[in-house]
Amino acid sequence: MTKRFFLILFGAISGLALIGAALVLLAVILTYPKLPSLEALTDYHPKIPLRVYSADNVLIGEFGEEKRSFTPISETPKVMKNALLAAEDERFYQHGGVDYIGVLRAMVSNLLSGRSASGASTITMQVARNFYLSNEKTFSRKFNEALLSFKIEHNLTKDQILELYINQIYLGQRAHGFAAAAQIYFGKELSRLSIAEAAMLAGLPKAPSAYNPVVNPNRAKLRQMYVLRRMHELRFITDAEFEAAKIEKLDVKQSGQAFPVHAEYVAEMARQMMAERYKDGIYTEGFRVYTTIDSKQQAAAYQALRQGLMDYDLRHGYRGAEAFLDVGLLGNEEALDEALADFKEAEEIRLAVILEASPKAIRAYIRGRDSVTVEGDGLKLARALLSDKAPPASRLRPGAVIRLRQTDKGWMVTQLPQVEGALVSLDPFNGAVKALVGGFDFNRSAFNHATQAWRQPGSSFKPFIYSAGLERGVTPATLINDAPLVISPEQTGGQSWEPKNFDGKFAGMMTVRNALTLSKNLVSIRILQAISPQYAQQHITRFGFNPKNHPAYLTMALGAGSVTPMQMAEGYSVFANTGYRVHSHFVTRIEDRAGKVLAKMEPEVAGENAPRTLDARNAFVMTNMMHDVVRFGTAAKARALGRNDLAGKTGTTNDTNDAWFAGFQPRLVAIVWIGFDQPKSLGGSETGGAAALPVWINYMSKALKDQPEYEYPMPEGVMVQTLQTEKGLQPEYFFSEFPQTNPELGLGSSSGGSVAPLEEIKNLLF
Repeated sequence: MTKRFFLILFGAISGLALIGAALVLLAVILTYPKLPSLEALTDYHPKIPLRVYSADNVLIGEFGEEKRSFTPISETPKVMKNALLAAEDERFYQHGGVDYIGVLRAMVSNLLSGRSASGASTITMQVARNFYLSNEKTFSRKFNEALLSFKIEHNLTKDQILELYINQIYLGQRAHGFAAAAQIYFGKELSRLSIAEAAMLAGLPKAPSAYNPVVNPNRAKLRQMYVLRRMHELRFITDAEFEAAKIEKLDVKQSGQAFPVHAEYVAEMARQMMAERYKDGIYTEGFRVYTTIDSKQQAAAYQALRQGLMDYDLRHGYRGAEAFLDVGLLGNEEALDEALADFKEAEEIRLAVILEASPKAIRAYIRGRDSVTVEGDGLKLARALLSDKAPPASRLRPGAVIRLRQTDKGWMVTQLPQVEGALVSLDPFNGAVKALVGGFDFNRSAFNHATQAWRQPGSSFKPFIYSAGLERGVTPATLINDAPLVISPEQTGGQSWEPKNFDGKFAGMMTVRNALTLSKNLVSIRILQAISPQYAQQHITRFGFNPKNHPAYLTMALGAGSVTPMQMAEGYSVFANTGYRVHSHFVTRIEDRAGKVLAKMEPEVAGENAPRTLDARNAFVMTNMMHDVVRFGTAAKARALGRNDLAGKTGTTNDTNDAWFAGFQPRLVAIVWIGFDQPKSLGGSETGGAAALPVWINYMSKALKDQPEYEYPMPEGVMVQTLQTEKGLQPEYFFSEFPQTNPELGLGSSSGGSVAPLEEIKNLLF
């Protein structure tokens, strides 16, 4: 009886198994032909974003629906592949697409729990799901996923499948694929990842949001440690490598800055240019734009302008907390992070909330990390608002949102500057933009002050007026009276005008050279009176300025027109390259995703295809006079660079609304502007020499590092004569064909000269 019972039971189970197998077979027969074609896999064309590169092949920008960079499996580093196998599918190269043990375990778990909550997805199954299926946890989706995995395994090699996975999987922060994730989270190429970094990225596919090291650093660390342990257990890494990776401190890019160099304004210029040419296709077709930017000079420009704007801001006092949060949030880090999400990050200037405050110390929570203590000199800026005597409404107290910056001496209280600025530098011989920073922080304001900000240039415009004077017989030795002057309304185009020098003093008779060196306003006006505003208005077109932006009134002598920093860079390039008009450009070529060149820039080059718009003698004499501005005048701080080949001019507008420094040597022209978006005074002492010049010096100290000094050869037609000047006996330069006297302006003289062809200069430069 017992034997018969077991035989019946066995028969029933076998029958059920056969029926089940038949049903599964029927389902396979019915479903398999309906599976989607694998064309999307075999002919894989991912959406590749527009990428923008520097001249030295550094990625500086990326624009697309998805942040993605296709990496062939042959170029994927072994450490990344091993981390993925350890985290997701250790038997990937052994199974046929489905891990049966894992699937059985997941099915039992789901049946016991009564819901479909877990799975055992292999890498192949994840590829099937990412390309063709949804993420819903149902038995029918898992069945289709398994069948599609078999089909994929039958048609593609293991390496092809892994290549698809590495490039397609979503990893948070809009990153698709591990190459994009490496850039976004660590600012690195995939090939440069450490074991610890690879393990962190390999932990993301399971839950990109939950294990995001930017948003959830603690959970990301736990997941990373799991991956490292699996790599160690599978003998993918040695004991020593495991121990080192566990303690390695990862530099996760908190602000989303995924590129090694800050060149956001240049990248945006490239995006706008490409959008005009190729419309919306730029975001998916994998175009590559190569710019003229030098990554080292760009980094120097970004740091110099940012530091200069912060220095200016700190000179004008602390404005206090940006806001005050409910003190009830202070014990909850997640709540604090959520509240701080409403404030904009700014790289090294970190958002923080005060937890405890006293006149001696502040303890503050920094978004995304633990609390820190600020004390001693770190409180210098904010000490007045920590005092019991501070107004209650503005006193720094728990809940106050502030900014902190880490220095060699520890954390210090700082603030985001309200002032703005721009720095642009060009190669004066071909107009190539070497560096461009359009503002303090692109994330705060995308307005590009280097190309879009129309501002008065102030005294930095005087060299163009003096250049016009040279054409009409003025010489550096011409004596002009620096004395009070009253200008009638007819001459100003408005009301009566009584101009003054910046210091309010008058020096009497002085040479034109000394007047430019000391930036004497009255001398500039008298020169413009003599040559006529109409003549000067025509002359400045040689430098690329539009007459409409510079009305023909005497105020032109003091830079009352409108310019952009980029225009000023092009204008000063004419002096630097001995008289040729070159137009600025920032793109060298455009390529498609396969590397085919679609367009190539053919720039104007001084002495080749660029037109000469200024006599070489004029350019030489003006450059020589601007040397004195740097050596003895309003830009004497630049002597700190220890070079004798620099020339330039400071500029400060009415009420010190704008501060400029425009300077150059034959290899590089650089322009710095500082001011407020809504024009207002920078402060009485904030001249071009005080606010803008230090930024220029900081930049040039790096941009010209290891570059030999250059001596400007004197062109044919320039005479030199030793004269008694304010500085004693000095050599002075004159145009040989001009008369020795000019009854309108004063005394001039001339004598001898030598030849200096452009080719000689170019050979020294290149």
